Amino acid sequence: MTKYVGAIDQGTTSSRFIVFDKAGNIVSVAQKEHKQIYPKPGWVEHDPLEILHNTNEVIGAALARADLSASDLVSVGITNQRETTLIWDKATGKPLYNALVWQDTRVDNYVAEYAKNGGQDRFRAKTGLPLASYFSGLKLRWLLDNVEGARAKAEAGEALFGTIDSWLVWNFTGGAKGGVHITDVTNASRTQLMNLATCDWDEDMLKEYGIPRACLPEIRPSSSVYGEITTPTLRGTKLAGILGDQQAALVGQTCFSPGEAKNTYGTGCFMLMNTGTEPVQSKAGLLTTLAYQFDGDKPVYALEGAIAITGALVQWLRDNMKLFDVAPQIEPLAKSVEDNGDVYIVPAFSGLYAPYWKESARGVIAGLTRFATRAHLARAALESTAYQTRDVVEAMEADSGIQLTSLKTDGGMVANELLMQFQADILNVPVIRPKVTETTALGAAYAAGLATGFWSNTDDLRANWQVDKSWEPALAEEKRAHYYKSWKKAVQRSFDWVD
Repeated sequence: MTKYVGAIDQGTTSSRFIVFDKAGNIVSVAQKEHKQIYPKPGWVEHDPLEILHNTNEVIGAALARADLSASDLVSVGITNQRETTLIWDKATGKPLYNALVWQDTRVDNYVAEYAKNGGQDRFRAKTGLPLASYFSGLKLRWLLDNVEGARAKAEAGEALFGTIDSWLVWNFTGGAKGGVHITDVTNASRTQLMNLATCDWDEDMLKEYGIPRACLPEIRPSSSVYGEITTPTLRGTKLAGILGDQQAALVGQTCFSPGEAKNTYGTGCFMLMNTGTEPVQSKAGLLTTLAYQFDGDKPVYALEGAIAITGALVQWLRDNMKLFDVAPQIEPLAKSVEDNGDVYIVPAFSGLYAPYWKESARGVIAGLTRFATRAHLARAALESTAYQTRDVVEAMEADSGIQLTSLKTDGGMVANELLMQFQADILNVPVIRPKVTETTALGAAYAAGLATGFWSNTDDLRANWQVDKSWEPALAEEKRAHYYKSWKKAVQRSFDWVD
């Protein structure tokens, strides 16, 4: 009987369930969007119960579409939007508040307060992360400080903290009736509460941020059998993989050797480079993070460049500016002009992430003249993704001493061929799209399949990876230099907008 591996891919805008076969091909998929909640400027929330409900729904739908049941799956892995933070009541399973999404900036005042004494990098040596509103630790602090009764419950172990992976695992393994409260090393490394060297919660960081250890999940490897699923659609299936979404894409792209890198183009853009079993401290504005840990092996580290707004800029042009009706229409619109008309968009909607880390930056459109049209804006929006990626590549090369020779890409935006060509042009290296572009979910499936013997080792996974299409650079050096210099000027204009 043919067996498969399932992957829950819980993202920023939607939840999906994908079933993969042994060759890493998609057998079935179902997806459902959830509501984005914006209570105040800079605040972004999700309803954890809606996410849980949608996840259950897409599991049932994907299995039904392929006429499969839980018994056809060897194991299931989870990959999740990282840093999104919630706390829930251990006895009832009810969230005490909405989940605070990774993009949420309500903890800016905490960031400023901590940075006053020791600067933005005061915790970097220990955690690999600068002070920023992005990470989970300060979001948890906000929940404990502002949700009535939350701190007392957390201190007593009656309220549990988790990123979305922990929330799903707890609910899928029994919930209030004995659910497993865990996270994996990759998600834990994004809280700013984990010590990079020990891969355990750091007592000094917990003290600094005022976080009670009693509410924290146990940190486990990314590939390991954690328990059996108890929910109806997957009852009895082993839950055996957890990876934060960007680390999952690194695994899905089989970047298992130091120096191998991938870039995921989604709501934001996330570039990771495998740096091996020793963490590399960044001097160029990148994050030092856990790449993955397979059961019984040493943890593997990565350098990461996180860009907050890429695909989300396309959504903004669609929903807020009404430039087009559906996202794919941006490509023909952008193609209808031969260049950007010297227009540049810096989408610093919630500050700038890597390599700038400017909380006070805000979005700008620069270079406007009467000549500019909506087509130029569309083109400038796509190009901003490629420029931001080059910013990160240059930082990565400076930190690692490794020159990028090609870029593996994945995520929703890689269907946009104009963007892929311009990415190759501005980086001056080939850009490669794999046959299976759902590498985030594939990485979670790989983690779960390795833990249960579906795949024997990483060589099996490398054998699955195949090229769909590659783009070679075709831009004159003079133009490349002009575009990038103008981009850098536009970025400078976005700084220090918020006092």
